[in-house]
Parts: sequence; C-alpha cells; structure tokens
Amino acid sequence: MTFTTASDHKAPTLLRLATAGSVDDGKSTLVGRLLHDSKSVLADQLDALERVSRDRGLARADLALLTDGLRAEREQGITIDVAYRYFATADRSFILADCPGHVQYTRNTVTGASTADAVVLLVDARKGVLVQTRRHLAVAALLRVPHVIVAVNKIDLVQFDEQSYLRVAADLATVATDLGLPDLRTVPVSALEGDNVVDRSSRTDWYTGPTLLEIIETLPVADDPDHEEFRFPVQLTIRPQEAARDAAHREYRGYAGQIASGVVRVGDEVIVLPGGHLTTIAGIDTADSELTVAFAPRSVVLRLSDEIDVARGDLIAAASSAPEPTQDLVATVCWLSDEPLSKHNRVLLKHTTRTTRAIISAVDGVLDLDAVQIVPAHDLGLNDIGRLRIRTAEPIAAEPYAQHRRTGAFLLIDAQSGQTLAAGMVGDPLAGDGEHADEWDI
Repeated sequence: MTFTTASDHKAPTLLRLATAGSVDDGKSTLVGRLLHDSKSVLADQLDALERVSRDRGLARADLALLTDGLRAEREQGITIDVAYRYFATADRSFILADCPGHVQYTRNTVTGASTADAVVLLVDARKGVLVQTRRHLAVAALLRVPHVIVAVNKIDLVQFDEQSYLRVAADLATVATDLGLPDLRTVPVSALEGDNVVDRSSRTDWYTGPTLLEIIETLPVADDPDHEEFRFPVQLTIRPQEAARDAAHREYRGYAGQIASGVVRVGDEVIVLPGGHLTTIAGIDTADSELTVAFAPRSVVLRLSDEIDVARGDLIAAASSAPEPTQDLVATVCWLSDEPLSKHNRVLLKHTTRTTRAIISAVDGVLDLDAVQIVPAHDLGLNDIGRLRIRTAEPIAAEPYAQHRRTGAFLLIDAQSGQTLAAGMVGDPLAGDGEHADEWDI
C-alpha cells in the first residue's frame, strides 16, 4: 500500500468551510455570490431566483435568496443547526457550513466551525469589529480552526475607500493577536456587486492580494498523518456470532472505530487506556480487505496480539506517546444552554466514544470579549465562553486540545434531557503570543 502525504499534492481535493458574521453583514449575499460567480448554481435554480426577484420588484437577482429557504425553516421552528452547501471549482471541492448570525445562534457557529478547515467571517466595512465579531473570532480560536478569512464586506458603501478597509484590518489583526489566531487574512469585498469575491475588482486597485475564491482554493488544510501521534477511540467490539478462527484457532475479536489521528501499522506497540495494558497490532481489517497500514481518518477494525478486555470508550494509542488518564480537567467551554452553569452542577461528559458522569468543581471565569481576558464569574450563561474545572466519575484519556483536536474535545450533556449543554476543550487553546496570553494560560 502506498502512503500519500498532504505534501504530495498542491492542494487537497476537499476544503470544509464555515461562514459566520453579525446580523445584516451580508453573509447570505456573499454565499449566494460565491455560488453564482463560481458557476455552482444550476440553470433552473437561477431562473427561479430571477423570477422570484422580479416578483418582489427587484431590478436584479437577489443572491441572498439562495440561502433564504433554510432560514425561513428556522423561523418556522424547524431545528436546523447548520445549513450545508456543496460546490466545486476546477481546483477544489467545498463543503460550506452556513451558520446563522444572530447572537442566540452562537451555538450553531460552534457546530459549523468544529470540523472546519477554515472560517469565512464577514465584517461590515462601515461598522468595523463588533462584539459578535469578537465572539466569532474567539470561537474560531477556541476550536483551533487553522485558517480565518475575514471578508470586509460592503466596501462599495464606503466608496471603495482604502483607509476604511485598513482601519478594520488593523483592528482585526489586534484581536487575532490577542486570541492567538495563527492565520488571519482579510480581503475587501462587495458581496452585492461581486468585487473581489470570485473576480478581481478594478475599483480596489489599491488591494493587490488574492480574491476570496483564490484564497480558499489555495489554503493548505491537511497535516501529514505520519507526523501525528496515533489515537483510536474504540466504538464497538466485533465478535461474530459464528466466530471465525485464525490459523492458531483463536476466535476472531476486533475493535472497530475511526482513527482520530496518526498512522497505525501491523506490529506497532500500543497501549489500551484507561486500563494501561500494552500489546501490539496483530491485524487491520476493513469490510472487504486486510491492511498492513491505515491512517486518519479511516474507519477500520484493529486486532490485538493479546486478549485484553477492551470496550467502547477505551482509547488505543501509540505506546511511546500515550496520554495519562485523568479524572480532573481544566477546560475552556462555550456554554450552549439557556440554563446557566454553576459550581456543583452534575452533568454527563462525552469524550470521544466514552460517556461518564461528571461534576463542575469550579467556575474560574468568563471571557470578556472586549478586553479578551478571563474575568471572575460564578456561573456561565448562554453563549458565554468560560473556564471550568471538572471532576469525572472515571478516568478519561484526555489531552490538551491545542495539541490534539480530536482527543482534546468533549461535550457536556444534561443527564435528564440529553440536551447538549456545552462544547469543551481540554487545557487552554486560546493561549497565544499576544499581550493577553498569560491571562488565558492555565
């Protein structure tokens, strides 16, 4: 089997995008413009769009209507966390998670950005950086999204003024530094007119950078799995009813799941956590073949050399770099429930494939979005980003989110209703090199 790294290609074939922005920043129009100008709208869709626009007395097609259907469903009470759009260019395919802009839907931004390779954030050139802008940037930093592109929209309404753009870009750079965002890029656009979205604008001749589409077509998004530490959360134990036997007449027993990170090879030494049992990989199976090597994010069945008690929720990890199981977590969370969180709340904590009971042992503070620092707080309210200390009923193999995006994330769940209460990240993913880094350091 030939192992291919990300560096073998100019760009991967798929990019996961999430869009975010404050209300009326023009996000729907930008998404519509991106789809329209990249030739990703079917002819019958375009005809229907133009007909509806004429019926509304509009002089031209309202591209925002390409996304208004799902928004209307939300207003009717239908639960749709994120609307997904699929489109492609000659260079790359895209999955776009269209997140709503209202502050009460910050939880939807968390959902959409949690698996994103990049976030496209809109800012109105007239309004500049708002509190909701800071919140979305904090969420992107919290979730360790590799790339953030800020479209400074409605540049036509400030007469394509360079200084207006530069002021907003400077404010964004300051916030990004404070939050420790590794890669933030800005581009002046007019979603309504199409300037610098897909085609370069002659009306911003002072801007020499790439268009929005050029940026997302060329972003590097994949790390080489061979340079990551192997992690494999067990989802299911496979033991056929009519048990197959190998050459040594042992019954077949395998452990199914998705490789969270890294590479696994037959013969590798691994450890099963939280029990701490050492063993080696005896075989790697798929539905129709047997492999000698597999890498993230492939779903496989692993066979172990030793008969060890392994169950759903256990973590099979490289023996040379295994995390230390713990019952005490310090974490940053985005609180997603209308009910406030306070000390001594009892919850369920879901980490990879393991769910365990937990208690909030302390609320250390909440993120002040203006000062970009933690301030003391006794509880967290809806959409707050805060810092907690959590005690779990049983050990979990959690790692700092800044180092391991998959095994450093968890959910807090209401034990009675099953409602998701918070998205959490172990350690302090917002610590960076900015002036407030020490205030985020745990």
